[in-house]
Amino acid sequence: MHILIIHCHPEQQSFNGSMTRTAVKELEGAGHSVEVSDLYAEGFDPVERDEHYQNRVDTKRFDILSEQRNAYKTGTLPKDVQREIYRLEKCDLLILQFPIWWHQQPAMLKGWFDRVFVAGGLYTSKMRYDKGYFRGKSAICSVTSGAPESTFTTNGRGGGEIEVLLRSITFSLHYMGFTVLPPFLSAEIQNKDFTYMSPEKFELHLKKRVHPINAYFLL
Repeated sequence: MHILIIHCHPEQQSFNGSMTRTAVKELEGAGHSVEVSDLYAEGFDPVERDEHYQNRVDTKRFDILSEQRNAYKTGTLPKDVQREIYRLEKCDLLILQFPIWWHQQPAMLKGWFDRVFVAGGLYTSKMRYDKGYFRGKSAICSVTSGAPESTFTTNGRGGGEIEVLLRSITFSLHYMGFTVLPPFLSAEIQNKDFTYMSPEKFELHLKKRVHPINAYFLL
């Protein structure tokens, strides 16, 4: 199986970074091939803008969907978008690794969705859901949060169950044809200013979250 990890965190030494590195090691150790798309490290531009398109349909008004359709049709998509599409086309399993910021994904990852899932090329009115471009592929969200896992309940202060918080992301993946697997939540990932447990207990907690990656992702 070929696995693509979309890694979305600006700090390489973060827990998200550890999750991605561990996933690569364990998944490759299990005989799979793994590719990582590190959005911050590779300088991916999450902002859709007119200068991304050299062969414009209309230079007086920036109509995003029209420009995406035309660029796909004429083979003039921005190079970073072409790269991400190529990676997606190769993978059997897509893993999105990111932190929950303000009850949703980072803006960098939202921009990746906006720019990479190209209108007229990767989806149309007749190419979506069970007929989507990526049908036959699976996707999973591996997310981190500083809040305790007990807060991710219907009336919890974490904003609700994690499946609810991730609904817009998972629905977009479903729209594109992916079979969406249950999310993998790593909670209570604290920093120096926000702590819920002793350093010793936290270290044990981190080890328990990192090492079941292979078994969970390949259910």
